[in-house]
Parts: sequence; C-alpha cells; structure tokens
Amino acid sequence: MVEEHQNDRTALVARALAPALLAFALAFGAVLAWRLAPAIEVWIDGPPGVPRIVEARGDLAEEEAANIALFEAAQDGTVFISTTGAAGSAWGGGVEVPRGTGTGFIWDDRGHVVTNAHVLDGAARANVRLADGRTFDARLVGRDRRHDLAVLRIAPAAGLPDPLPLGTSADLRVGQRVFAIGNPFGLDFTLTTGIVSALDRELPGEGVLIRGLVQTDAAINPGNSGGPLLDSAGRVIGVNTAIYSPSGASAGIGFAVPADTVNRVVPQIVETGRYIPPVIGVEVDPRVDAMAARRGLTGTLVLGLAPGGPAEAAGLVPAETTPDGGLRIGTRILAVDGEEVAHAPDLLAALDDRRPGEEVVLLLDGPGGRREVAVTLAAGT
Repeated sequence: MVEEHQNDRTALVARALAPALLAFALAFGAVLAWRLAPAIEVWIDGPPGVPRIVEARGDLAEEEAANIALFEAAQDGTVFISTTGAAGSAWGGGVEVPRGTGTGFIWDDRGHVVTNAHVLDGAARANVRLADGRTFDARLVGRDRRHDLAVLRIAPAAGLPDPLPLGTSADLRVGQRVFAIGNPFGLDFTLTTGIVSALDRELPGEGVLIRGLVQTDAAINPGNSGGPLLDSAGRVIGVNTAIYSPSGASAGIGFAVPADTVNRVVPQIVETGRYIPPVIGVEVDPRVDAMAARRGLTGTLVLGLAPGGPAEAAGLVPAETTPDGGLRIGTRILAVDGEEVAHAPDLLAALDDRRPGEEVVLLLDGPGGRREVAVTLAAGT
C-alpha cells in the first residue's frame, strides 16, 4: 500500500510540473534563436547565386581532333544489327522474340553489309539501323563459319552511306593505334581506342584455324561483334570477332579477323552466297597425326584422295589399313610453299591463305622418298 501511494504521488508531481517544463523549453528556444539570429543573417546575406564564368578551352589537342574526325567519318558506314528468332507461344503457334544485337559495316554501294556469322546464330530475321536512324529488313546473302563472317544486304530507297575504306592487315605492326566502332551491350555507335597488341594469333573456326588474327586492347564487348577495327587512317583492318574474358566483358584482349582474310572471303560470299575454300583433294585427320607424332613421324598423313583431284594427279599415296588392323603409312605432307605443316589444321590453314587456281609446292615424304611437287589448288565445297 505504501508503494502504491508513493507512485500516485510521483505521478501527481509530474503532471503539475509539465506546464512549467514546457514553458521553460519554449523560453530557452526563443533566447537561443535570438542569440543566433545575427549569425544566420550574415550567413544568408550576400549576392544571389549566379553561374560561374566559363573558362575558354582553346583548341582541341591534335590527337583529340584526329579521333573525332575519324569517328565522324566512319560512323555513317557502321550499322547496328538486331536479330529476332522464333519461339513457342503459350497460346499456340510461334512468336518472334529478340535474339541479340551486333555491329556491321557497309561493304559496297550495292547495300552489302559485313558482320560476324555468330551474330546471326538462331536468328529468323535481322534488322539493320543506319547512323541516321533509318532501319531496314536485311536479307542474308551468305555466311562462312570457318572465318566467322557473314554478309547481309539492305535495299534503301535512297542515300546509302559510303562504304568504309578497306586497308590491309599484312603490314600491321604491334603498337599501331586502332579504333573499334560498335554497339556494346546495345549502346549504339560507341568508339573505343587502343593499340595492336599482337599479330598472327589463332582461334579455332569451324573446321579450320582462323590465322593471322589481330589482337587489340581496344575495349570490345558483347555487341561489338562484326564491327570494324580501323587504323589511324580510318581504314578497316579487321572485323571484331571475339574477346578473351573470364567474365564475358572486356578484359583488354580482343581479336579481329584480319582485313586480308575478309577481302578474300567476302567477295565470294557476295558473288555465290558462300565461301569456296581451296583444296588439294586429300583426307586428313589431326587425331591420326597426333598418333603418328608419338611414333616420331612429322607432318600430316594423307588418309584418302579425292578421285581426279590435284593430290591424286601428283601421285600422293594414301595410308592403308593392314590385315591385322594396323596402319600402313603413305604420303606425309611436311610443308606448303616452305611453310611447315605439323598436323592437319596447319595444312588447312596454309591452303586457306590461297585461292582456287593458284599453284603451291608441297614437300612430301613417304613412298618414293622425300620430294617436292607442284599442284594447282581446286575449288572445294
């Protein structure tokens, strides 16, 4: 009972003092505001906010001006490619859904556009958008997966941009300045710069090594594929095709199909819808070459001959299976025009640098001893 009485008394005292405490707080706040008023007035006193004076920039640096001029000259000839593919619908039938984006560039005044073959993978349709905003349905002329190149064609009513000038990749040097224009992650008409980091890189294509690739540290990301790699003169010296990246984004190692390969493959696609590789009419297999190498045999083994082909006419001898299941070695091809051939991909790559109708000299070993023979390349399929 005593404890409850004390609690009631405390509550009564608190209620009695509350008005006095509130009045004290208000009076203290008023005094504080009065004391601070002069400082606040000084703080807000002064001229109204005005923009600062802009300093004159002066002329652009020579390198900056050159970069701007290069981009503005090449932008119109570069295109944005978007693709759609077929997908099932919950309502039955099929619908078209976005597949991806890529880059390309104007090849000629007939509306041909060069891009990567992989940009069109799984696509039912492709649209090409020019730098001026016009968009066109594109027709697939043909593609060559061996070199990851494809050709589209658009038919604008008027005013096709000028084709980008084409350079050569044969005389490139490590350290040269290069420029990549593309649409990384769908961000259209983006310019990145770098240098030629290395030359003569190799990547596996479909059935052949793509050789002579240009390696660059210019930022290349998904969406840049198929875009032009330019030299400082604004010439196409490669077609951006791949990056080396554990994360899938630019890691400073990009690759471009060299311009000399592009200039050999694309005209054939434009003319015939496909690339026709040069051949000598032999069957080879890198797995057999690997087994032969373990036995100390160099070169690529001829496993079969195309009837009537250049190799048959030159007297090459194919390997044969022995009755006990072994392999009797026939002719081995050691070099093409002095270029060593260690295994089947080397042979295919060496021939791919030529054209049907050209003559090459093969260094052979096998039946008849080591010898050289000249053969004329035939057109493959």
